[in-house]
Amino acid sequence: MTRASARHILVSSEEQCLALKKEIENGSDFAAVAKQHSSCPSSRQGGDLGSFGPGQMVPEFDKVVFSGEVGQVHGPVKTQFGYHLLEITERT
Repeated sequence: MTRASARHILVSSEEQCLALKKEIENGSDFAAVAKQHSSCPSSRQGGDLGSFGPGQMVPEFDKVVFSGEVGQVHGPVKTQFGYHLLEITERT
């Protein structure tokens, strides 16, 4: 069974999500940005969501995490919770 590890940043607006993505692309540390800006409790761990299989996260997450490029920041990804930046850290 496929498994993935990822971390994310959750914010309330697409504009903020895009601004944070640019910040990370310009060299800011993903975990530091997550700790400072993410509204998800995972922000305390730098946005780390741990390891999970298909169907354990919302469908919008699964689509990106199980098909996107590992090590790249993806998003904004809109879910019922808000807007996310996702970084796939590992997939097996």
